[in-house]
Amino acid sequence: MHTIAILTSGGDAPGMNSAIRSAARTAINLGMRVIGINRGYNGLINGDITELNSNSVSCIIQRGGTMLYTARCKAFFEPEGIQKAVKKANEMGIEGLIVIGGDGSFQGATKLCQQGLPTVGIPATIDNDIKCTDYTIGFDTACNIAVEAIDRLRDTARSHEKCSMIEVMGRNAGFLALDVGLAVGAADVLVPEKKFDIQRDVCSNILIRKKQGKSHHIIVVSEGCSIDMKKMAKIIEKQTNIESRITVLGHIQRGGSPTMLDRVYAAKMGNYAVHLLQRGEYNKIVAIQSNKVVDFDMNQALAMKKTIDFDALEICKFISK
Repeated sequence: MHTIAILTSGGDAPGMNSAIRSAARTAINLGMRVIGINRGYNGLINGDITELNSNSVSCIIQRGGTMLYTARCKAFFEPEGIQKAVKKANEMGIEGLIVIGGDGSFQGATKLCQQGLPTVGIPATIDNDIKCTDYTIGFDTACNIAVEAIDRLRDTARSHEKCSMIEVMGRNAGFLALDVGLAVGAADVLVPEKKFDIQRDVCSNILIRKKQGKSHHIIVVSEGCSIDMKKMAKIIEKQTNIESRITVLGHIQRGGSPTMLDRVYAAKMGNYAVHLLQRGEYNKIVAIQSNKVVDFDMNQALAMKKTIDFDALEICKFISK
């Protein structure tokens, strides 16, 4: 394989640049030409590219986001869009493609493989919801950002003896909320994977804590719960007589310098992905299993189910009182 391309797709995640750097330099050291595709699958269809060399990927390992930019691509959901992408890749001499992103990005990658373009995926999403891997690039940074923000919010919640409800990201999964909630000692963690009743579960727990002399309460809510936070705050105030405040952390969790863990895993995954292509192994997703870099067939990986650690959820509730 003489020429490979790298693109980032879907939501940005801290550590993507580390994966780009690792993949690019690994390929270059193996004698390959490396093309950076700008703006995800849109860039592949439109031929929006950047030639990558060792210098062009210097000093990006500490930067959040992605130097190749990212974008959603509606055209890629249609057969014509896939065909245009493969045709453009052939015109540019691309023999293999590394896709850094999440579930949606990999669904597009499988279609490229079906059309004859060898593709390998690297999981990068703060949601940590890729089923075949224990860990996705960006998750640790997002968790640390949320933990730092909630630690600051706790100072105000304690000073004013309030209930602070914080919504964290995570899309339809509760992995981010659970780990953050456990790390900050939340009174409650609400995730979409487990049903809950605000009055029965949340308010009763706050009242128990109140009787124990606890004057402030932190509740971490996953955005995947899709609940009306304002309505929830009113119910808590009515049932507990404790003033409640809402904070939505939003996209602040996706930015910033990646942590050591995200940089290291991204570097390992980027290197591994290039070697897969070099060996002629494609339609694969690189994964972390038991702290080791492995790979899975992309179709099988996307069919797997990943659930949160319900034992950790019970631990969080048990030690919150």
